Amino acid sequence: MQKILILNGPNLNLLGTREPDIYGSRTLGNIMQGLEMEAKGIGLKLESYQSNHEGDLVDQVHRAGNEGFSGIILNPGGYTHTSIALRDAISGVGLPTIEVHLSNIHARETFRHHSFIAPVAVGQICGFGADGYSLALKAIKNLLLKE
Repeated sequence: MQKILILNGPNLNLLGTREPDIYGSRTLGNIMQGLEMEAKGIGLKLESYQSNHEGDLVDQVHRAGNEGFSGIILNPGGYTHTSIALRDAISGVGLPTIEVHLSNIHARETFRHHSFIAPVAVGQICGFGADGYSLALKAIKNLLLKE
């Protein structure tokens, strides 16, 4: 069974209470639990990780590259717009990565419009709330079937 790493960046541990009008009322745990069930139904095994620390996320990307993961679904949070280190880690491991955002970052503040991750990801899904993770899961499954 192919393994997919779901990485969630800073402040995503606050989902459900942080600005629910923007990010929704579901907690990260609820979203990941539903996603794990969905993954099993399509023959994937998920492992999820959340950190507010850039280096921890970089270490997880490296681990995915070293431990036989087939792909990464990444919601980098605020590191989308600032982290060259995370971008370089993704580029360095060469795993197909899909960038996910709950809100439409292109319809928000100007500083959120630029992503350092997008150029090294196979795609970006934003603006569909928690459904973005499900869309990313289906997309990564389709990519893996083509390999």
